[in-house]
Amino acid sequence: MKARYIQFAGYNTWANRRLYDVAATLSGQEYRADKGAFFKSMHGTLNHLLATDRIWMRRFTGEGEAPQRLDAILHEHFDALREAREAEDRRIVAYIESLDEARLAGVIRYRRVSTPEEFVQPLMPALDHWFNHQTHHRGQAHTILSSLGKPPPELDLLAFQRLSTMGKV
Repeated sequence: MKARYIQFAGYNTWANRRLYDVAATLSGQEYRADKGAFFKSMHGTLNHLLATDRIWMRRFTGEGEAPQRLDAILHEHFDALREAREAEDRRIVAYIESLDEARLAGVIRYRRVSTPEEFVQPLMPALDHWFNHQTHHRGQAHTILSSLGKPPPELDLLAFQRLSTMGKV
């Protein structure tokens, strides 16, 4: 099972890099335009992804800063957000690589941002949710780019898998 999560962590890094490469071409007005996405703009969506990754990494590891809001704006400026995204992606890869099968078969305990009760959940389904959540919001960012007339990058997992087998990732 570990190989599956190593693949997802690599895919996450690859997809984020591709998304940020296109987002970097947006004007400030385009980047902050409310396009009707759940977190409104590209700015809000990219900040949400970083915020929730930090929340989940805190749950998984007990380490790192975690915002108290899902709509937290962690970085006002794109360059700082991108730098933080790249650092978080490296942290995610390192965490996944640190797992062994016994830990993968274990559970995590955490509290949600919005409620005080404690949850106990098997780790693997939590990881599945987390990687799926990232893909979900990258899909929204993809739609934002399309709505702005910017050709969005290919983000399919299958494309990543093909490129990986060819050594092009």
